[in-house]
This record gives sequence, C-alpha cells and structure tokens, in this order.
Amino acid sequence: MEDRVRLRLGVSYDGTAYSGWAVQPSRPTVAGEVVRALTLLFRDIEDFTVAGRTDAGVHATGQVVHVDVERSAWEDLREKLLWRLRGILPPDVRVTSAEEVDPVFSARFAAEWRRYTYRVSDHRWGVEPLRRADTLPWPRPLDVEKMNDACQRLLGEHDFVGFCKQREGATTIRALLDYSWERDADGTAVATVRADAFCHSMVRSLVGAALAVGDGRRGEEWLSSILTLGHRANDVHVVPPNGLTLVEVHYSDDPARWAERVHRIKRVRTLGTDGPGA
Repeated sequence: MEDRVRLRLGVSYDGTAYSGWAVQPSRPTVAGEVVRALTLLFRDIEDFTVAGRTDAGVHATGQVVHVDVERSAWEDLREKLLWRLRGILPPDVRVTSAEEVDPVFSARFAAEWRRYTYRVSDHRWGVEPLRRADTLPWPRPLDVEKMNDACQRLLGEHDFVGFCKQREGATTIRALLDYSWERDADGTAVATVRADAFCHSMVRSLVGAALAVGDGRRGEEWLSSILTLGHRANDVHVVPPNGLTLVEVHYSDDPARWAERVHRIKRVRTLGTDGPGA
C-alpha cells in the first residue's frame, strides 16, 4: 500500500429515508451516498468497510468506516476533505472526521465494543415533535427501575440466540457489557446497550423484551429465561428501528492491539472464548 493510505472516517446519519447501511440496487442507502461522495473526490477507492451495518431506519452518531485511497489524492484533500464532503452529501448524512491510520486498522474487526441507545416516550401526549425521528412512542407507562433490574441479569457472555435472527454460519454468542435504562431530562426512557458485537436484530429484541417487563406484561425473570431457550423466542417483540442509534464504536489506541483483535475476532466463537465470531 505504498501508493495508498487507509483512512478512518466518522459518519453520522438520520436513517429515516434509507434502506439501511449496505449498498442495494435501486434503493437509497447510507453507504451508497458515502461511496458516491468519496468516489467523486478520490475516483479510486478500495476496501470500503463499516464497523457495523445498520438496518433500514436506524440512525448513527458514531459510525466508523475505513477506506483505502491514493496517497497523492489524500495529500491534496487532507485539509479540505470534510468541507468537500459536506457539499456533496445529502443533509441527513455527514462525515464528521477523517484521519490516516495504520493499514492494519479494520473498522469492523478491530472494534472492541459498540454502544447503542434506544429512546422510548411513554408520555401520555406522545413524542416531542423534534424527536419524532429517533424516539418510539409507547402506549403504556414504563417502570424503568423494574426494567433495569431485569436487564442486569443478561450481562456477561451468553448465547443470545433467543434475541437474534440467526444467519447461516454465524454465531449468536456475544458478551453484553452494559444494558441499562434511565430517564433523560425530558422524562424519555433511554436504553444504553453495549457489547463486543451484536447479532441481527439483537438490540431491538432486547429492547422489546425489556418494554414487556416495564409495562407489566411480563415478569422480570422472563427476560433472563430467554437465554435458556436455545432458539429464537417467538414471543419477543422486535421494536421499530427509528428509536435506535449507534452512538459509539470503541478501538484501542494501540495499533498492535488492532492486529491482535482482528486475528481473534475472525475465529468462530464458542462459549468460554474471547472475542465475537463472524
């Protein structure tokens, strides 16, 4: 890669108008917009890789991408890249940072953990109009303290198959590092969910299950019992995507850790091993 450099980009977006992150023929996607803008500026880009592909309607304030570009083009655009991208990208997609990194960096495989939030309003009057794109209205009062107590039982490394849509060849074993609820200044219930990685629909299923506890339809012990099923739980509601936002992807500051993490994460994961599977 002597004539190329690897860039790490921070990306934020309102996912309302997009059919998810990944490029799809004839459908608007976030990656499609970012790739289009980068290609206009660099012409030749390679290895465009995201930390985590978000579903249709999901938002991000802390998404991370890496991409390889020609060194000469980077040197020319380094100081003005964000301004140029600002003028090309639609207003609901922003590239917020750009830096050169060691080629061993992988936005996907070097990530140590990912953090999402999910916003739910159980106000009798609904959702604050300015937050309607990123907040789910809920028709019943929620007991946040009860939800917190139930969610603490899920922390640690488990097989989360009960909360995931399984994909062939992919493991559902994950390490859930944090799952908590609190009320913000406006009284909106906000979940924070942090894990080394997430399987398909895991966060929205975790939220849906907690809401069933919070509004009294299920007991606290029901949430942890889903971990023992060994299959997808048919009675767990997958909440809509609009309340979900990817807020942070964390990486070590040490490039040596990136290579170690990439090697570890590509192994097929079983309970008792460290690092998520593919």
